[in-house]
Amino acid sequence: MNSQTQTQNSRLPGQGKPLIRALTGQAQTIPPMWLMRQAGRYLPEYRTLRQQAGGFLDLVYNPTFAAEVTIQPIRRFGMDAAILFSDILVIPQALGQHLEFREGDGPRLNPIRSAAEMAPLSFANFEKTLSPIYETIRTVRSQLDREGFADTALIGFAGAPWTIACYMVDGGGSRDFAETKKWAYGDPDGFGRLIDLITEATAAYLIQQIDHGAEAVQLFDSWAGACDEGLFRRYCIQPAKTIVNLIRASHPDVPIIGFPRQAGRLALDYVQGTGVNAIGIDQMIPTRWAAQSLQPLACVQGNLDPVCLLTGGDAMRENVQSILDNLAGGPFVFNLGHGIIKETPPDHVAQLVAMVREYSTGKA
Repeated sequence: MNSQTQTQNSRLPGQGKPLIRALTGQAQTIPPMWLMRQAGRYLPEYRTLRQQAGGFLDLVYNPTFAAEVTIQPIRRFGMDAAILFSDILVIPQALGQHLEFREGDGPRLNPIRSAAEMAPLSFANFEKTLSPIYETIRTVRSQLDREGFADTALIGFAGAPWTIACYMVDGGGSRDFAETKKWAYGDPDGFGRLIDLITEATAAYLIQQIDHGAEAVQLFDSWAGACDEGLFRRYCIQPAKTIVNLIRASHPDVPIIGFPRQAGRLALDYVQGTGVNAIGIDQMIPTRWAAQSLQPLACVQGNLDPVCLLTGGDAMRENVQSILDNLAGGPFVFNLGHGIIKETPPDHVAQLVAMVREYSTGKA
């Protein structure tokens, strides 16, 4: 059975799930919702499991543990989607770049800052390295059905090529990713080869995620806001377009979400240029503008400020209502403008879920 036939047989049942309907352009009476980083450090059950696993990457590459972490927020809050628990930096690691997570210091990679330094990167151990993540996806799909969450969609994800390049070149997190931008400006051909390699790897990775059970996928371009317009068009829009086209060649019915964080009004160019089904927006994008400019072209996903969720109370209720008032009339998925902050009380997440559900039934 070829890949496309497998997709048609396994994906079509998922088309009835609320999240999938919204992502494919159907406005829902009850807007579906999930939250970026909904599986993670703010949950006590996550922290317990993390201690058992040891290091962060030990957790990511343990299918039993990673599947459990993926499902934990679904059991607690009943979101409409589970997002695979993993990390965007598994791609450079799978290509052969050294990666470690230091407690309190985040990820560290051996920097690559020229085309010559790309020589050690290859696909030699790519699939072997990532195979535990595919096993996690299969496990999650099975557990969701077994535990009675048949309407909960499973989202796979990857970092977008620009964002992955930022980590690979700067060697970790940065305030401005100056080393990455210096290479991109000074040697566009050499930097373009790195982007092309990441693009090829990302498309292959997401296709495998879909083959193993992901029902939608999201591209996280977390550092798109570091680009000027020229870099954004060349290194955010064009690679995403290539990835979308490669996925659609074998999986035409699987929705793709793009999240170019801090893109501002260039989000419109991103939607038009990439062909994504849905556009994730951060909290700096006005929801009225998103409804007028983005929603006619794609499902909109977003965009409560994570600090507002952390704060809770009246501020959260007012902001949730405003977002819903402006976006719930069209194809829409409620989410945050970025990931949950680790100090967020779980009770605030429960209250948020209730607010969205109550609004949908006319009670908010």
